[in-house]
Amino acid sequence: MRIDIITCLPRLLDSFFGHSILQRAQQGQHVEVVVHDLRDYTADKHRRVDDYPFGGGAGMVMQIEPIAKCIRTLQAERTYDEVIYMTPDGERLAQPLVNRLSLAQHLIILCGHYKGVDERVREHFITREISIGDYVLSGGELAAAVLSDAIIRLIPGVLGDETSALTDSFQDNLLAPPIYTRPASFEGWNVPDILLSGHEANIDNWRYEQALARTKARRPDLLNE
Repeated sequence: MRIDIITCLPRLLDSFFGHSILQRAQQGQHVEVVVHDLRDYTADKHRRVDDYPFGGGAGMVMQIEPIAKCIRTLQAERTYDEVIYMTPDGERLAQPLVNRLSLAQHLIILCGHYKGVDERVREHFITREISIGDYVLSGGELAAAVLSDAIIRLIPGVLGDETSALTDSFQDNLLAPPIYTRPASFEGWNVPDILLSGHEANIDNWRYEQALARTKARRPDLLNE
């Protein structure tokens, strides 16, 4: 998979993709993440990518020209499954969507900034708009990083145990059950005996029951999906 991220603040993403699982995923050639500085695609001598909104109002708007040039340059090199715009009014990010996107070969993620992008970008270039929640960030870089992380960890070979991601919360419309590790007893707080029994079938049943109970208590809406 290749993920191209378009941003006017590329340095914000350096640390995120340079450590831990995401770094190993790139080093192992499971994914290629390429960050593009939108300012490289502007003809303005000051490398500006924004301007005042027509009709007046507060804030600045990202211009269509540099965005169009960047996207068209990338699309001339390969075919993209989706051109994604991170925006608070987009489709809410959820695990089923992440699962689908993890099967793609090439993705473009556009990071908004200021008051957002010229509407013509959304009308003519964007194929999917995604929100990571009902709140507004200073820019789309963090949202793009969240989306990328959620996708990349599902790519075969990225996690040491490929079955790990399949037992995460939301994969089967349930929250994950409680988990424990050594020591078995800490200050009188003990790990449930069933987890120490070695009886795999009973452990699986216990985990399912715990996941179901936790979901009913915390996210009953998931059971209706």
